Amino acid sequence: MPVKISYANITASINPQGAELFSLKQSETEYMWEGNPEFWGKHSPVLFPIVGTLKDNKYNVNGVEYNLPRHGFARDNEFTVKHQEENKVVFSLTASDKTKQVYPFDFELELIYTVTEKGLTLDYIISNNGSETMPFCIGAHPAFALPGNFEDYSLVFEQDEPIVSVQLVNDLLSDITTELPVHNKTLPLQHGLFANDALIFTNLKSRGITITKNDTDYLKVTFPKFPHLGIWTKPGAPFICIEPWQGYSDSNSPTKSFYDKPGVITLDPGTKYSTGFEVEIC
Repeated sequence: MPVKISYANITASINPQGAELFSLKQSETEYMWEGNPEFWGKHSPVLFPIVGTLKDNKYNVNGVEYNLPRHGFARDNEFTVKHQEENKVVFSLTASDKTKQVYPFDFELELIYTVTEKGLTLDYIISNNGSETMPFCIGAHPAFALPGNFEDYSLVFEQDEPIVSVQLVNDLLSDITTELPVHNKTLPLQHGLFANDALIFTNLKSRGITITKNDTDYLKVTFPKFPHLGIWTKPGAPFICIEPWQGYSDSNSPTKSFYDKPGVITLDPGTKYSTGFEVEIC
């Protein structure tokens, strides 16, 4: 059953399957993408223990090869509800015989959703419950509904900086970069920006993006602890994904060991790692 949490006139609904946020409403206004499979049948999948695509969907740990599909397995697993309050819920996914076939580590992944007077915060806590150093990546993939004309919307970056994206080729990171047409920190949205799939940012200084509609603030996504970012939509689709990431796709010449993968976090036994982001309704 979906889990619903609320504060004042803001409500969030989360599916325990993948601990996936599928609704964020202020009164009757819905801000999450509906998941129409004509464009994309998801809402906000959790990316763990990889972000993006591995070359040949394979990685290596201590000389042993494992297979993982794009964005990992967390989004395809049922989470348990560990704790729930009126405006807060904690979901948990722990290692199992099934997960160890593709990721040989004793982990716990907790997702903490909290509805506030401003919107929603999502915190991640990753625990290494095993006896060896654990490598992983973590990321978010929320899709926000953009009703009306897509080109009425713009993205306003927090910092005044060159906005340079790295192009994906066959789902892998290439050495092709593009400086986007940003003026006064603002990138007008048009579907042509996504002709080559997602916009990938590996060296962005901004840690927040505001979505505006006709120059009026609509939503703000703040991600102070995430160093990487993806922005994506499907051709003709009425949504935009603002994706805070720790990690990203392999290149055509990936490192041999997962421990050395760019963007990877290595967590000592018995320790935890926390990160998160916030969605503010404007």
